[in-house]
Amino acid sequence: MTSDSTAPTEASVGEQLSYLLTLSRPRFWLYLAGPVLVGVAYAADTVGDLFAPAAIALFAYFLLPANVFLYGINDIYDREIDTANPKKEDREARYRGQGYVPVAVGLCSAVPVLFAPVLSRGALPWLIAFLVLGAAYSAPPARFKTRPPLDSVSNGLYITPGAAAYAAVAGVQPPLLAVAGGWLWAMGMHTFSAIPDIEPDRETGIRTTATVLGDRRTYAYCGACWLASAAAFGAIDGRLGALMLVYPALVAAIATASVAVDRAYWWFPAINTVVGAVLTMGGLWRVLYG
Repeated sequence: MTSDSTAPTEASVGEQLSYLLTLSRPRFWLYLAGPVLVGVAYAADTVGDLFAPAAIALFAYFLLPANVFLYGINDIYDREIDTANPKKEDREARYRGQGYVPVAVGLCSAVPVLFAPVLSRGALPWLIAFLVLGAAYSAPPARFKTRPPLDSVSNGLYITPGAAAYAAVAGVQPPLLAVAGGWLWAMGMHTFSAIPDIEPDRETGIRTTATVLGDRRTYAYCGACWLASAAAFGAIDGRLGALMLVYPALVAAIATASVAVDRAYWWFPAINTVVGAVLTMGGLWRVLYG
């Protein structure tokens, strides 16, 4: 039997785990786990704080289970749309109705119950915000991803892991300017990532900030978000603002160069990893050398 409807029942445990691993988008794991490292680095006062149980639990959760939760919901509710999405052919997994996927997503959404006792009370709202926004982005009735500009604004969910980590380790909420800067960065990053999907989304009748604005104005929107993000971080520390200027510079270069956006899109996991590493090292330098 070769039909899609029978394939899920025939998959071995190894095949199921392999599929879930692909579904979780390993290239993007640090989009959730990275902010945890940044949050811990800037919240810590001592080396011991860097390895606090709350910090370890949050990093472990946002490295893999949270990605299965977030992208699993996305793939379940985008099943019909993704039939026209070329990214599903090689770099990502195409959901075909496998029954174990919703089960895995449900289990991953419940994992925080296991480590919630080691978190401070101030971290819990950020964890709840991640779960609520992560579900509402893709799942009806909210389905923010089809309600511009809520599709962009709701993607501030990517900085909630860092805010939760900061609150858990420092015992106080993160600076408002840092939250605003991170949220604006996430809005720009999400909308930039939607540019390669403009045509597939239009073909299937999906409205996003990118489909509404079109290519050129979406570049401008991303640049504006990233400039505002750099300004917010610069108000905290000029060095942070200077580092974040790499994003508006990049989008300006891509918009004016003869680089295909669907190719440039795949540069950003590496770019974000480098920027995140620099941010994290800045926080660690403060802890180690005062």
